[in-house]
Amino acid sequence: MHTPVEITKLALGHVQETNADCLVAIGGGSTTGLSKAVAWHTDLPQIVIPTTYAGSEATPILGQTEHGVKTTLSDPKVLPEVILYDPELVVSLPVSMTVTSALNAMAHAAEALYAKDRTIETDALAREGLEALISGLPEVLKNPEDLTAREATLRGAWACGTVLGRVGMALHHKLCHTLGGSFDLPHAETHAVILPHAIAYNARAASSELQPVCDLLGGSNAGTALHRFACDMDAPFALRDLGLKESDLDRTAELATTKPYPNPQPVTRDDIRALLQAAWAGDPPVE
Repeated sequence: MHTPVEITKLALGHVQETNADCLVAIGGGSTTGLSKAVAWHTDLPQIVIPTTYAGSEATPILGQTEHGVKTTLSDPKVLPEVILYDPELVVSLPVSMTVTSALNAMAHAAEALYAKDRTIETDALAREGLEALISGLPEVLKNPEDLTAREATLRGAWACGTVLGRVGMALHHKLCHTLGGSFDLPHAETHAVILPHAIAYNARAASSELQPVCDLLGGSNAGTALHRFACDMDAPFALRDLGLKESDLDRTAELATTKPYPNPQPVTRDDIRALLQAAWAGDPPVE
């Protein structure tokens, strides 16, 4: 996970040994991330066949981890040339990973709604992705082999991933990058836990921008609405269950507030420490 630079170096050695002329990635965000990292160094064309809802395949963004720090970059070389979506390939995705991967995708769209560089087009794409996942995910949970529902959720993942590549991300992604890159927490599960808390935090300054979330899920606070939806989907809700120690929260807050991403609600260390405490304990988000 998190595309460690040392793994990319091993892959680049294999590319040279085999004289590879293209890259084929079959899997989730970790697999796609390695392909994108190799493409960044070699400019080899990529064919990506997603088996989760990560959405990474639809973006020119590469996240890499080195020396315990995760950083991101954007480059046209990173964007795959061909993406093949096949709902039959996500039928066997375990239900628990289906849920966390879908919430990961929804996080891209939710943050896109209040991005500083958002447009009418990105707003529409974010709403499209959220609607497809919110309507399709419960049907997938009822019957994981429902190809119509699986196709709907894949379309939602594509929309959420595409909008991620067109706007800047904010607090939610900064927190997840910190927790994943510095503490090696699992990617999708971390997104699932943090999403309601980060959105509730930013709803203080961007409630009107986040109104589409409330329109789709009900309620008056987008973060609380996402928390309720995640609970209904039986998603994980506590960072401590993912392996983070309470003693790590101070360092997490420090790292997450160093060079923060642009964010609608001002970011302070004390506020983020409180947010992380609630997410660690599994408490509902603070409005």
